[in-house]
Amino acid sequence: MPKQTQTRQQRKQSTTKKGNGKKRTNKKKTNKKKQTGLLKKIILGIIALGFIALLAGAGLFAYYAANAPEVNREALEDTEPSKLLALDGSIATEVGAGAQNRELAALDEIPELLQNAVVSIEDQRFYDHLGVDPIRILGAALANVRGGGISQGGSTITQQLIKLSFFSTSEEDQTLERKAQEAWMALQLEREISKNEILALYINKVYMGNNVYGMATAAEYYYGKDLADLTLPEAATLAGMPQAPSYYDPYVNPAETEERRNIVLMMMVDKGVITEQERSEATLVPVTENLVDHSNDVDNSLVVDSYIQLVMDEVYEKTGLEVEMGGLTIQTNLDMDAQQRLFDIVNSEEYILFPDDEVQTAVTLVDVHTGALNAVVGNRKKSNLLAVNYANQNNRSVASTIKPIIDYAPAIEYNNYSTGTLIVDEEWTYPDGSVLRNYDGNYRGSLTIREALVDSRNVPAAKLLNEVVGIDNADEFLSRLGIESIQKNGSNDIYPSSAIQGDITNIQMAAAYAAFSNGGTYYNPYTVQSVIDSDGNVYEFAPDGTVAMKDSTAYMMTDMMKDVVTDSAPNALVPGVPIAGKTGTEEFSDEEIALVGATHDMNVAKDSWFVGYSPNYSIAVWMGYEEVTLEGNYLPFQTREITRHIFNELMNYVSTDKDNSDWIKPDSVVEATMEKYSNPVAKPGPNTPNEMRITELFVKGTEPTTVSKKYGEELKAPTGLKATYDKDTDKLTVTWDAYKLAEADKRTPQFDVTVGAATRPTTDTTIVIDNPPKGNVSITVRAKVGTTTSPNATIQIKIEEPKKPEEEEESKESESSSSSESEQSSESSESVQESESSSVPPESQPSESVAPPESSNTPPAE
Repeated sequence: MPKQTQTRQQRKQSTTKKGNGKKRTNKKKTNKKKQTGLLKKIILGIIALGFIALLAGAGLFAYYAANAPEVNREALEDTEPSKLLALDGSIATEVGAGAQNRELAALDEIPELLQNAVVSIEDQRFYDHLGVDPIRILGAALANVRGGGISQGGSTITQQLIKLSFFSTSEEDQTLERKAQEAWMALQLEREISKNEILALYINKVYMGNNVYGMATAAEYYYGKDLADLTLPEAATLAGMPQAPSYYDPYVNPAETEERRNIVLMMMVDKGVITEQERSEATLVPVTENLVDHSNDVDNSLVVDSYIQLVMDEVYEKTGLEVEMGGLTIQTNLDMDAQQRLFDIVNSEEYILFPDDEVQTAVTLVDVHTGALNAVVGNRKKSNLLAVNYANQNNRSVASTIKPIIDYAPAIEYNNYSTGTLIVDEEWTYPDGSVLRNYDGNYRGSLTIREALVDSRNVPAAKLLNEVVGIDNADEFLSRLGIESIQKNGSNDIYPSSAIQGDITNIQMAAAYAAFSNGGTYYNPYTVQSVIDSDGNVYEFAPDGTVAMKDSTAYMMTDMMKDVVTDSAPNALVPGVPIAGKTGTEEFSDEEIALVGATHDMNVAKDSWFVGYSPNYSIAVWMGYEEVTLEGNYLPFQTREITRHIFNELMNYVSTDKDNSDWIKPDSVVEATMEKYSNPVAKPGPNTPNEMRITELFVKGTEPTTVSKKYGEELKAPTGLKATYDKDTDKLTVTWDAYKLAEADKRTPQFDVTVGAATRPTTDTTIVIDNPPKGNVSITVRAKVGTTTSPNATIQIKIEEPKKPEEEEESKESESSSSSESEQSSESSESVQESESSSVPPESQPSESVAPPESSNTPPAE
């Protein structure tokens, strides 16, 4: 078989045969030697790289350690809390170590039971290591590798004490540098003080939830006991809380807290500090047993909790300092009176009746001139501190309250739309073909953008975003208002459907609407004016404002949203205070509405919003349920209006003794009368109906200059005017031609007919008058359409008085006596008769008068 025709299998067999024999054996030995040499090189290379990495790691560790803070006893024992000052300088609350009259336990006051529980769950080799536990670190690393993430930490109790005393506890700050510094400082601390002292310092310093620091304070707060009196299940509960104190809260999450307690008990058995029987008995005790009831406590911690969360985040973001570590004096923008009133509005029954205790709300009060957050409530009916704060979480859609900031304001800003610009509400689909409907399922046809906004029509809003403003302009406009994302996933994408919905925080909405109130400047919302740390360093923060829109845009939006409140949310109005705003209602999906046990025809909602403002304050209000798919968790129509009532109560309170002067129209805006629905916008024509004449706002220089011809030119005088008088019936009949209007004008003309001194209106083209005035009578007819009237059409007619009966007898006798004379001169009398017949007197036939030729030739009006 020729070589070029060999198959792949034959070539393989041929190659195999050629390799048989002694040469093949030698080659295998040679290959083995080469492979062994290569393996040795790889192993040596790995060792060398490991050694280099070790040296590099050691060098990096040494570098980081050199920059570590100095370990000092004062920081470890620090009991000075952070003081948060209200707007008036009074202490609003204290946070951190030392707050709430913190109980400090001496070493001999900490029972062995609690010590064992803490060591068992936090650091089982605590008494064996030198501050750092390599075995724990390796175990945590392997667990994290198996779990595909960072699920366990390798910190010892000593390292945790260092972190609590010197570093941030935020997850984003758990860097390699911080870990290296913690380890180095832990090694130092272990050389300076005993294990028992370290444990006591940790137990006294650790955060235990509900603004409680230290386990001695926690024993008193949760159980009303000294540490020495704690039972085994109570000690295990406290020992398990530091991992996630707000989550392992026996008041809020008893099931999760009990599960954590039982893990502690199991670890205590593993360490041999309790028996299996003790563990088993302890697990039978409900975790809520012996808990102190704090529901009637007189304490403003809950009142300010949502606000303080914002302060803590802001201080750390701007200074790197942690409020909960203590030692700070923080001047805030908190209006304590407003905060207390807001808390009472949503948590008591004195102001508003909520449907139940499960429905939640978030409310933000912003000073429109500075961006200062004066009051914030992020939930209601919560008994634990650091509870979920819906004021700064954006997991709920703001519904139609997004329309002013993504659709209407950009249309004015970028396209110079007037408040009277035409937009058509009609069947419409998104670019992907899906149909968009309005809340009522109907379409209203031609609307001004003012009407479309007031009635919250979805189609006009979507048209503005997708066909007028454009996605890029909308994105830019939102960015100017501090809104970088409107999606649940945090992306900054804007979709066609974003015209009517988006996920924006309560605080962001209040700050964005504030820019409408102050003339177009967006101020970053902020809680902190200044921070003084324990070393006397001062950090100061001023209002941070940038121009977000033209003053014309801000004023025109405000003018339209004043109408929104009047028409759609009158219960948000405050007497004597100008109010503008927008409502929003988020509906359930088909799947969600089935889960809550409702139907779409019940007119229920998932979320309700109202965002409104005065010349001084902007307030955003949200209401909904935490669990959106539980049976019964929906908002009926009347319940949705609670957001307006919350706004009204708070705005009414904070507006007292304020200058509530109305917004002043800037020079950049002009007011002009236009013909409604004209496109392009035009002045009313002479025949434009009254109801089609509207006064709207325009960016200066864009007001209408042309006159609309939709309803025709000037009205013309009626044509074909005639009048006839019937002597026998004593009736005057006046007629004229049918009157024609412009094709677009569907109104019916009215005519004023004046005969002598009397005027009679009619919509016909004929009028009959009994017993008309006698003599030379003037007849005038004019057309009237709306308030516009035409020139007069006028004729004259002579109407003689009818003869009395005796006069008629004399006339007959006269005619009889002259009959012979008529016969003698017949030719001559016929001429006169013709002549007479050519102008028949009124007594022999009806009189008739016709309008002058120039009037009858006038063409009909159009």
